[in-house]
Amino acid sequence: MPLLFVEFVKYAFYNKPMNNTFKQAVLHAGKAMQSRNLTIETWGNISVRDPETGYIYLTPSGMPYDTINEDDICVLDKDGNVIEGKRKPSVEKMLHVLIYQNRKDVNAILHTHPLSSTVFAVLHKDIPCVTDEMAQAIGGSVKCAEYALPGSMELAGNCLKALGSSMAVLLANHGAVCLGRNMKECFKVATVLETSADIYQKALAIGQPQEISKENTDWMRDFALNKYGQR
Repeated sequence: MPLLFVEFVKYAFYNKPMNNTFKQAVLHAGKAMQSRNLTIETWGNISVRDPETGYIYLTPSGMPYDTINEDDICVLDKDGNVIEGKRKPSVEKMLHVLIYQNRKDVNAILHTHPLSSTVFAVLHKDIPCVTDEMAQAIGGSVKCAEYALPGSMELAGNCLKALGSSMAVLLANHGAVCLGRNMKECFKVATVLETSADIYQKALAIGQPQEISKENTDWMRDFALNKYGQR
């Protein structure tokens, strides 16, 4: 098995960063995001943060995910300054930077353009917490941020405001932003958000979906973080 793949698996699935694995984590995530139909063409962007240095590893602007290599990944400092890389970083770099500056629990971000979630984004509607999976993986309902132009500081600020302590947020007329302590968790959040959006859309066609109470949502989120699975 190739060494780089082994290093990526150790990072992504066990959250134990190793030297020079962050770029590979971003590359692998880009291909996975496309294969899981979480984006189209070159839209969306991906980053991981090294919790030891604070450096942010971000996808370049407008390049196909199946063609970029390690040299194309942009490395930013905690303020968004490019410290390594020959490519122009994603136009949404400040969205990533602001989230990392304000959410110390987050070390990976997926900005996706999924189908079902974006249906609610174009309606400027929140997605209430209607599934146990949402409660456990996302921590509650997913709000839709106010509209702003792509790549603007206004969009980054609106995203951060609507996000709060949640693990996901919708961008009006645009897509979604999903967070995680590592990349594996990011994909779980993105998958749960898209599945729950699809369920909610179908349920609305039949009747009135029932939201899970905040008390039960908080209990399930704590259970998922601290008690569920093999420790």
